[in-house]
Amino acid sequence: MDDLDRSILALLGADARMSVATLARRVKVARSTIQARLERLETSGVIAGYTVKLGEAARQGRIRATVLLTIEPRSQANVLSRLKALAPVERIHTTSGRVDLLLQVAAASTAALDEVLDQIGEMTGVRSSESLIHLATKLDRAV
Repeated sequence: MDDLDRSILALLGADARMSVATLARRVKVARSTIQARLERLETSGVIAGYTVKLGEAARQGRIRATVLLTIEPRSQANVLSRLKALAPVERIHTTSGRVDLLLQVAAASTAALDEVLDQIGEMTGVRSSESLIHLATKLDRAV
C-alpha cells in the first residue's frame, strides 16, 4: 500500500458511499486509477466490503457488555464453537494477559443480557468470566 491507497481508504472510512468520481477529485487522480486501485484493494483483501455503521440512535435500547473469559487449557476450540452459536455475541477476540478471550455482547434488556451471561458462564471449559457493562460511548472510530 502506498500513500494513494491510504488516502482512498481514509476517505472511504469516513464515507463508504463516496462515488469513484468524487474519490478521484478528492485525491486528484483519474477515475480509472481509482477504479483500478479499488479493484486491487478488494482482490487483495484490504477492502473486505462496504457496510453501514450504525449510529448511537440505532443502538439505543441495547445493553452492551464486554466479557472477559478465562478458559480451561485445550478447550478453546469447543468454547469458541459454542460462543459463535450465541447471537448476542457480536465479537470474539483472543488476548494475551490474564484472560483468554474478550467478547462483545449486546442484548435488548438487562434480563436478556443476564441470560446470555449465564449461558456463557455455564459452558464447559469456561473457568471464569468478568462482565463490564457499557454505560456510554465517548469515542467510536471502528468502521
